[in-house]
Amino acid sequence: MQNRVLALLVIAAGVAALAGSVLSVAPNRLVSGQGVALAGLLQGAWWALLLPAAALVAAVAAAPRPAVHIGVALAAAAGLAGLLALMGSHAAELALAGSHAPGLAQPSGSPNLTRVSLGAGFWALALLAGLATADALQRLRPGLGRSARAAAGAGLLVLLLAPLAALLASGRLDELSLLKEYHNRAEVFQAAGWRHLQIVASALAAALVLGLPLGWAAARGARIARPLLAALNVIQTVPAVALFGLLIVPLAWLGGQLPGWGIAGIGLWPAVIALGLYALLPVVHGLAAGLEQVAAELREAGRGQGLSPRQLFWRLELPLAAPVLVSGLRVAAVQSVGLAVLAALIGAGGFGALVFQGLLGSANDLVLLGVLPVVALALAVDALFVLLGRVVAGPGGPGR
Repeated sequence: MQNRVLALLVIAAGVAALAGSVLSVAPNRLVSGQGVALAGLLQGAWWALLLPAAALVAAVAAAPRPAVHIGVALAAAAGLAGLLALMGSHAAELALAGSHAPGLAQPSGSPNLTRVSLGAGFWALALLAGLATADALQRLRPGLGRSARAAAGAGLLVLLLAPLAALLASGRLDELSLLKEYHNRAEVFQAAGWRHLQIVASALAAALVLGLPLGWAAARGARIARPLLAALNVIQTVPAVALFGLLIVPLAWLGGQLPGWGIAGIGLWPAVIALGLYALLPVVHGLAAGLEQVAAELREAGRGQGLSPRQLFWRLELPLAAPVLVSGLRVAAVQSVGLAVLAALIGAGGFGALVFQGLLGSANDLVLLGVLPVVALALAVDALFVLLGRVVAGPGGPGR
């Protein structure tokens, strides 16, 4: 056995395929459905889905060569795309025939409200396929240069997203319940996406405006750094919902004092302030740590050239501290994307509104409609800051 990680993933995928239901068929969106196993859907040409599985099994015992790792990534991506196509095909067959799953019959003449949802087995297989692809890329990294690693990462993203985009564009997945929820709420979904981005961007901008001077002050001495970082750590321990609640009363009072500013105890303002406070610690700590790494000789050289303290900071210290600062911003950004979901509880909107609406209505696919874009956005933001970190680090900087 050459690849124990892949072997474990293959075994887990086999258990998920045999024991879990890949589809759930229900008479409507509010009723629990009946699970459908993968074995019950593999008919005719769909048996070809076993080919990627066989390729992964063979790769377990193969010698660890770049061609094998690339083959693993291709097989995992192909298997996931084929499985998703199978789910969409089965949902379309039910919709076209106007039929329902056994035991879920509806009154004659009534519209077909059958909902076909992706089951737990499918999500488990999708996760395992993603892990197999990521593991294959990781095993390729040691033999690649920095630019080649970046190209491999971009290739992985295309490998995973291109088949999904093709299936969505072709309409083969439209009869799945998740896509029905999207089509029924397309405008609401888009508005929620823009509001989610607005909350995250505003919180990061506020954290950066406050974090730069605070980080600079923290880097100047322990007398300031210790109480400042202690206070920011205390903020991190406060649950997000509690912090939202604590901000309602003072912001409502402030809104009454400044009626023209649009400040209110609920909505966008408390969400931005709370998330900005959470983002301060990684920003301040990142800048302070970066400034502490600037060599004293470089500062002396800058002063010798006549640079003022302000010029020294903007022209020398900040550029040298930028890679560590970007790492802090990366943590703050991904954290803000996730915490912004809870902002819907105080009327701020965003994808959290879809999540909580689905929870209140026991509509699992509506919950997923809010959760999946948050996960995708977090991954995209993380990748963006990784790229930004490589840019500010320069050619001689770290590869990650």
